[in-house]
Amino acid sequence: MAVSSTFTAGSGEGYDRIMGRWSARLAEAFLDFAGCSDGENILDAGCGTGSLTSALSRRINARSITGVDFSPIYIDYASQAIRDPRITFKVGDICALPFADRSFDRVLSLLVLHFVPQTERAVAELRRVARPGATVAAAVWDVRGGYVANRMFYDTAAAFDDEGRKRRAHYTRPMTRPGELAAAWRAAGFTDVRDAALHIRMEYSAFEDFWIPLAGKDGPGAEYLAAMPAERRDRLRDLVRDAYLDGEPDGPRSYAAIAWAVAGTAPA
Repeated sequence: MAVSSTFTAGSGEGYDRIMGRWSARLAEAFLDFAGCSDGENILDAGCGTGSLTSALSRRINARSITGVDFSPIYIDYASQAIRDPRITFKVGDICALPFADRSFDRVLSLLVLHFVPQTERAVAELRRVARPGATVAAAVWDVRGGYVANRMFYDTAAAFDDEGRKRRAHYTRPMTRPGELAAAWRAAGFTDVRDAALHIRMEYSAFEDFWIPLAGKDGPGAEYLAAMPAERRDRLRDLVRDAYLDGEPDGPRSYAAIAWAVAGTAPA
């Protein structure tokens, strides 16, 4: 059976600690790039705990915003956290979206496609549910070249053991290289394709603020660490801590994070 997402979902709170706080920040830059307008029916495909949906609800008076995610855990969390009569959350697969053709005026997907092995199928679904003339946009982390905090962990893991090396190779694919999103949009038949690099900063108060989310139950790092004997996990933690400290006392750190973004127009 094909896997539609490789992201490990544990809890809504865990997701917000490891990624939600950053996706909320990235959502603002993404909407500046992708646009949004009053009166639209908007799809947030792969909504997670609702960072993009929430940003949309604050920006515009949409007719409706529908958030869909493969994880019932995240959908339950978002449904409890975001109460707005315009917003509906439902469980669904980005590779088989539970909507009719041409259902939405704008289709958005934030930090999802790099976890979808069947990327072409997912992009085709985003096009299918968009009405002609609708903007369809997505963003993914520049995992190889512009995601400092992530590389600090995975480069350390890759030097630590073979499994860490495999995890790093897996996590830098698909859709995270320069031009990949734009090429996928053109191949899917979108017109007026444009792409950009979006920049935010990730701030941590101390090493524990960096490490505890990684060692939780959400995301690929958590899955890797959970399968490791405790003594080896502690050894890797010490090595990652050395990278975080960088020869200085523990305390706040700020890391650059870049995401690739693409937008195009759904054809008739």
